[in-house]
Amino acid sequence: MVFTAESAVPKVRRQSLPPALMEHLLDRVRQRAIPYSALEALARWLDTQPEVPTGRWYKRFPGLNVCGEGELAKTLLTAEQTPVGEEVG
Repeated sequence: MVFTAESAVPKVRRQSLPPALMEHLLDRVRQRAIPYSALEALARWLDTQPEVPTGRWYKRFPGLNVCGEGELAKTLLTAEQTPVGEEVG
């Protein structure tokens, strides 16, 4: 069987985040004292419009682990905390 349509692979959404999610992410930055350099690295990665799995995923940065599901980044962990899901490059 041959499929002509590609499977849609989500890209991390940067705009129009649900307000509660945005507040959660900002709270995690403050509570976990995420270093500015880690947030810069995250922003540069997001600028590349990365593709991510439809399920749970994570991306490691120095000083930060970003965890998401599909197109949404769901939480920010310190580098010492253990992320869950499929690691993305």
